[in-house]
Amino acid sequence: MTIAPRALILALSLPLVAAACGPEAATDAHASTAQQAPTPTDLRTALVADTTLPGALVLHGSAAPLREATLSTKLMASVTEVLVHEGDVVRAGALLVRLDGRDLAAKAEQVAASTAGAEAMQAQAAAHAARMRALFAQDAAPKATLEAAEAALAQADAGLRTARAAAAELSSVASYAEVRAPFAGRVTARFVDPGAFAAPGAPLVSVQDAASLRITAHTTPEGARSLARGQVLEAMVEGTPVQATIEGVVPVAGGLYAVNALVTNREARLLAGSAASLRIPTAPRRVTVIPRDALLREGDLVGVQVLTDAGVARRWIRIGAERGELVEVNAGLRAGERVVRASTPGAN
Repeated sequence: MTIAPRALILALSLPLVAAACGPEAATDAHASTAQQAPTPTDLRTALVADTTLPGALVLHGSAAPLREATLSTKLMASVTEVLVHEGDVVRAGALLVRLDGRDLAAKAEQVAASTAGAEAMQAQAAAHAARMRALFAQDAAPKATLEAAEAALAQADAGLRTARAAAAELSSVASYAEVRAPFAGRVTARFVDPGAFAAPGAPLVSVQDAASLRITAHTTPEGARSLARGQVLEAMVEGTPVQATIEGVVPVAGGLYAVNALVTNREARLLAGSAASLRIPTAPRRVTVIPRDALLREGDLVGVQVLTDAGVARRWIRIGAERGELVEVNAGLRAGERVVRASTPGAN
């Protein structure tokens, strides 16, 4: 957002005559307790100005990873290997945890043997049914014999299908003996070590993909009315300005709407789970602004040095949004007053 230079009048003050120190009464209802000081010469000052800026509604929320999974197994087995540690970056399909699968291997041999037997029985029944069909066609076999052969073939086919289904089921269960990453990301939690016993559904490892973050914040129906999927908003993640694209706006409990917006984070500059905010455009509004380098900070307090007839006085103020090199002032200053800027441009 660019503010025209005329929105804020900045000027260097002329050399001022030093004034004696002395106590100062509060200049107005906004002034805090201030300590007067002699006015130095060659101060860099700025005029406190009113200007019109595009309005914005700031919604606060958090930035969560777009994809996150806590992995478990369907088996009851001992953990034989854990191949990752917290903080490791893994690719999709990478092996993370291996479980003891010796019982499954024994069952697999049994199922393979059963399948082979079912295949042999089905082949034998098919051959016998074929012979009975040929003999029946030549009136050399009674119909009852053919029907018995066909029934035996149908039973053999069912047995083979059952054996193959059991083999497929065992193969699916056996895959749970190796826990693999469902997507590329970073290991955020390791819940087990080798020798531990894994139960069905118990967490083993958590993986997080923070290449994209989802900021979720809540607003009123009035705030949600102007929003649409695909709209790009200004956002902040732990003080870092970013661009967020609206994924969706959905109603939630309490008559509010949840605004979900996506932020690209391929270089992992932003930490998942950080505090975040979305700036929703509203109608233009009149605000008072000063240069950011005029601010003085002491803990949670924010103040400025104001030029008065008696010299330079410190005054505590309440600020709003920071817009580039300008800061909104919500209370403590009036348009027309003059504040002292840092001696070096850009310094605080």
